[in-house]
Amino acid sequence: MTSSFKSGQRGITLIGVIFVGVVLAGAGVLTAQVVPTVMEYQTILKAVNKAKEGNTVPEVRMIFDKAASIDNISSISGKDLEITKEDDKVVVRFAYQREIHLTGPAFLTLKYSGKSN
Repeated sequence: MTSSFKSGQRGITLIGVIFVGVVLAGAGVLTAQVVPTVMEYQTILKAVNKAKEGNTVPEVRMIFDKAASIDNISSISGKDLEITKEDDKVVVRFAYQREIHLTGPAFLTLKYSGKSN
């Protein structure tokens, strides 16, 4: 009768717990590195929307650079912006990429792009 009890028990082994812990730790470290880049993207988007209020290309770049210096934006600068006019409205587009070193030769490349509203 005791042998049927042993075959009915289920659970996770110590090796399984260690494996799950390593996977969760890796996901946590990756998330901790990706979240700041997403927050910087949101800040860039806000600065681009503020910069579109300029009337000339140099003015738009200057407004963006001022906002970038205040908000500590380092991934992109005013010279990287693509500024056009559509239906008498200034439209500011941007694109950039960030690389996160994972291990050895492995990198995670994040590509961001956007435009003003």
